[in-house]
Parts: sequence; C-alpha cells; structure tokens
Amino acid sequence: MIIGKVIGRIVSTRKHERLVGNKFLVCEVKKGDMSDIIVAVDTVGAGIGESVLITLGSSARVSMNNSETPVDASIIGIVDEENDLEIFS
Repeated sequence: MIIGKVIGRIVSTRKHERLVGNKFLVCEVKKGDMSDIIVAVDTVGAGIGESVLITLGSSARVSMNNSETPVDASIIGIVDEENDLEIFS
C-alpha cells in the first residue's frame, strides 16, 4: 500500500463495462522529493483533499467486486491520522 492525497476526479461516461458505476479519483503520490499523479478507483467514498491508502497491481483488482475488473490502482482506505508524518504540505 501507498499513501496518496486526492487532488481531483475524472468523469468518464464511456468506459469498460466492468468499470460502470465506479468513481475515478486523481491522486498525488509522493516519494521523497518526487511526486507522481495516478488515477485510482475509489472503493471507500473518499473525497478531494483526503489522504488515502492506495493499493496497486493485482491487489487493486482483488479490492473490486469482480476480480476481473481492469484496474491497477484502488483506494482502499481513508487515513484518519498520520502520526506526525508530514507527507503533504
């Protein structure tokens, strides 16, 4: 798992049939001084500005109702407290 911050959302009216009904969120993920942007399927009802736990790869598919869903990033938790970690300023 990695920690990310939700910075936006994507609206997609045309998508793979197994993705219908899912919300796509744009997340910033930091590693040291570098940051990256990923799109993750929201499985927990996260919102913009929240820190979230993201799983990648085959674990992301397992978090979906159908493990055949074509995703490689999934939000699986909302961070309540970061215990003095200053990842996002």
